[in-house]
Amino acid sequence: MSDLEAGAVILVVGPGDRFLSGVSYYTAALTSALAEHEPVAVLLLRRLCPHLAYPGRGHVGRADGTLSYPDVPVLNGLDWFWGRSAIRAWRFWHRVRPHTVILQWWTGTVLHSYLALAWLARRTGARVVMEFHEVQDVGEARLPLVGPYTRAGMRLLLNRTDALVVHSEFDRAAIRAVYPPAAVLPIEVVAHGPYTQYTDGAASPRASGAPPRRRPVDGEPARLLIFGVIRPYKGHAELAEAVRLLVESGLDIHLTVVGEIWQGYRDPLDRLATVLPPDRLTVVDRYVDDSEVRGYFADTDLVVLPYRRSSASGPLHIAMSLGLPVVTTSVGGLVEATADYSGAVLVPPGDPLALAEGIRAALPLGATRHPDPHSWSQTVDRFTALLGRIGSSRTAARA
Repeated sequence: MSDLEAGAVILVVGPGDRFLSGVSYYTAALTSALAEHEPVAVLLLRRLCPHLAYPGRGHVGRADGTLSYPDVPVLNGLDWFWGRSAIRAWRFWHRVRPHTVILQWWTGTVLHSYLALAWLARRTGARVVMEFHEVQDVGEARLPLVGPYTRAGMRLLLNRTDALVVHSEFDRAAIRAVYPPAAVLPIEVVAHGPYTQYTDGAASPRASGAPPRRRPVDGEPARLLIFGVIRPYKGHAELAEAVRLLVESGLDIHLTVVGEIWQGYRDPLDRLATVLPPDRLTVVDRYVDDSEVRGYFADTDLVVLPYRRSSASGPLHIAMSLGLPVVTTSVGGLVEATADYSGAVLVPPGDPLALAEGIRAALPLGATRHPDPHSWSQTVDRFTALLGRIGSSRTAARA
């Protein structure tokens, strides 16, 4: 870290790979993109909450070391209970002495740590940018006292923040509606960058090195994929009904469902098993590590993501990175994320008939590789413009 000039560093703060999530990947990708233009350091949140309190505790820690970072200072990391990790984080801060701190927000479990970091930023003259991936996790919001705690703490945090970043106009409106202090802050809409880590490397589990197939092969079933943790809001129930309608209409389908079952939510899988024979249904009910992800996408003709609600979607960006057709619902930020993507078919949420029609309409799109309209260079440009504006504003205020 000695080669970093004090006061010239952007510090990105987000989750590491112990509690691996889409935001973990985003943090690594954003760091890599920024590091091509600016000196960057990374402070990772290691233990996000007590192990036993995490619904996905079965794979906590199994992905340690999965994420790769550029040659920048990285501290992994800061734990929810602080302890010695807080001392290490404080020393790391004072060694890199950032001029800007970018806080990744997706869960209330990081609120107390972010309040401390925002306070430290103010004490040392650093700007604070909060990047929202979700206003608040719905599951957390339903827990007693968690919702009020997060809203109260967020007011304090926003009062110590210079600007916000969201991924869509939908998210901008949602943030301002839920957290009134956000109304007086600059909010930059920055499109989610592509998950380019899946565009090469791991091959199909059935055909080593094979590129993604773009259309069904004559005489074979149409291969559909739904990817992600199996939770009610992901729309697996609607997909089960849509598959029934398609099979009854004579369409031959092979569906692959990849994702851990969340808190015993098996009903959609049981319904699918009554519609599709065993050779037409593959269920991968476990954590899928990075080396396997691209293979499942490479082996499909069409990705189906029938969310009931969503601000953003990692599987959607994987599909777009690989140029695959995708059927998703017109909810949240997904409308904007797919606006310029030629391989997207949008359907209303909670409507199995519309979903079935969307799947049938999207299958011919597999004949074309669809260019991803997003890039990390665009993301960096938007961040750079925002940091320039808030830096100028602060300079003018001090003058």
